[in-house]
Amino acid sequence: MTTLFEPAEINGMKLQNRFVRSATWEGLAADDGSCTPPLVDMMAALAKGGVGLIISGHAYVQKVGQAGTGQLGIHNDDMIPGLKQMTAAVHNQKGKIVCQLAHAGFFGNEKLSGRTPIAPSAVDGIAEGMRKEMTAEDIQKVIKAFATAARRAKIASFDGVQIHGAHGYLLSEFISPMFNQRTDEYGGSIENRARLPLAVLQAIRDAVGDDYPVLIKLNCKEFVDEGLQPEEFVQVGKMIADADIDAIEVSGGLPTSPKVKASQLGINKEEKEAYFQEEARALRKETDVTIILVGGNRSYHVAESMVAAGVADFISMSRPLIREPHLINRWKAGDLTKATCISDNLCFQPAIKGDGIYCVTEEREQAKQK
Repeated sequence: MTTLFEPAEINGMKLQNRFVRSATWEGLAADDGSCTPPLVDMMAALAKGGVGLIISGHAYVQKVGQAGTGQLGIHNDDMIPGLKQMTAAVHNQKGKIVCQLAHAGFFGNEKLSGRTPIAPSAVDGIAEGMRKEMTAEDIQKVIKAFATAARRAKIASFDGVQIHGAHGYLLSEFISPMFNQRTDEYGGSIENRARLPLAVLQAIRDAVGDDYPVLIKLNCKEFVDEGLQPEEFVQVGKMIADADIDAIEVSGGLPTSPKVKASQLGINKEEKEAYFQEEARALRKETDVTIILVGGNRSYHVAESMVAAGVADFISMSRPLIREPHLINRWKAGDLTKATCISDNLCFQPAIKGDGIYCVTEEREQAKQK
């Protein structure tokens, strides 16, 4: 039986276990997107804490694709020295790290970038502000930006890259029938809507080579009636698997989903954990691609059951590791009590204020004890 602490491999990248730190927005980068010492320290702590694979915070590949303050950038060569410090810190702790390549698209922050956000279609009613519908030239520039960013990641000694194709970011917007209302070769059928992510994957492969790990994070559903549904996710997942992706991380949700977002609240029962497992099962039936399962993973034995049953090959977490960067080592040492994260999402508030992400609940509990 496959176990969580069994060594694993993704396209030659050797990992000490099957736990993955899923990407988040740490809010700790400098104003220009460059890496800072606090961000380096956070990645080093995760590696020291036993995480098998760290996925960096979402790093924007174009300035117009920046989503928020304190977001990591990989949009120009000036970012490389700081990124090298990050990877060196992780490697010094015997860890592995891949860089998540991202473009906020429709949700680009015009105040930070000074540019009108670009999107597959200038759809009204989703969010305030203007959006520029992308031209064929814009699309080619985005493809090149992802490929060039992947090259920078390799130069900076990342062990691989992950393409951000989830959560209403640009590539997932092209896949989504709600965001993508184009009538050209990038719109309409699911095959056309998947064209840009597939082109980005191919361009990255051309830039970094076949033996460099390339992963992708995909939405399996958007929790809105007019959005992407699980059936189309499986079709896209199979197309991307057939295009030789090395692993697919299964996620879901949008920033604007009225009720359910990617980081769901109140994961306080085991039956609420692994909340994208049914979509992962559906993808597994169609392909043997390596699957990383994120979404409410809190209990060791629930996570272990997902891997043992073949639902996923790796278990991914983000919020639990904000509160407990040492969680994996705790479990490995035999303390299998569930993660102390209570899924209240308060950890994002300090990042919004410019103070960087941390567990507010833990800080409050410690203050009460003093």
